[in-house]
Parts: sequence; C-alpha cells; structure tokens
Amino acid sequence: MGGQAQLMFDTMLSAMPHVKGGKLKALAVTSARRSPAAPDIPTVAESGLPGYEAIAWNGLLAPAGTPPEVIARLNAELKKALALPEVKDKFDAQGFAATWNTPEAFGDFMNAEVLKWAQVVKVSGATLD
Repeated sequence: MGGQAQLMFDTMLSAMPHVKGGKLKALAVTSARRSPAAPDIPTVAESGLPGYEAIAWNGLLAPAGTPPEVIARLNAELKKALALPEVKDKFDAQGFAATWNTPEAFGDFMNAEVLKWAQVVKVSGATLD
C-alpha cells in the first residue's frame, strides 16, 4: 500500500480489509480450495501451479507424557468447541477453515508438513547466514 513491495503473501485476516477497500489486489489464495471468505479469488493451483498448497495452521499440543485420558478429553472438548456455530462463524469470517482431527491424524499432518517444507528448503538452496 505504501509502494515498497510489488507482491506479498499475507493472511486473509489482515489482507482482506485492504482488498475490499481497493488498496490491494488479491491474486490467489494459497490453500487447496477457494476460501469461503473470498470465493471469487482463485487458488494458486487454479492459477497455473497445480498441486500448490501453502497454508498457515494451528494445533493444540500437549507435553510429551501427557496421560492418554487427558489427551482424549482435550480432543473431545476441542471437537465440541469447533462444532459450535458461533465458533465456526468467527473462523469462517476470518478466512480460516477450522477443522477437527484426531491426535494421530494431526501428528501425521505435522510430520508431512515437516517433510514437505524440508524438501522445499533443500530444493531452494536456502541456507542460514
């Protein structure tokens, strides 16, 4: 908006007010599917890079050694909270797809993300300075 950058990757939450105000032009969303908060904005994959997906994600984690019954209870309560219409509506309005997962499936997802981004860093040749 200040003319210092020609392109940026930002979150829907901070960018959409400026897109709606005409100060920024949204080119694409980086998720695999279009966002319900901006259904007219295509995905990067639709725009010519098939398979592209780069999303911000959050999860609820507990210390190693947390008793299984505590993990099960936290997971059950999270599932209930994410099913509440007012919670879902708040997430949707901000462009977030809040979904519930089992602890095992979330662990698999996190492991896949680590492998994916490790490969991206390797292929890019990026190094620490």
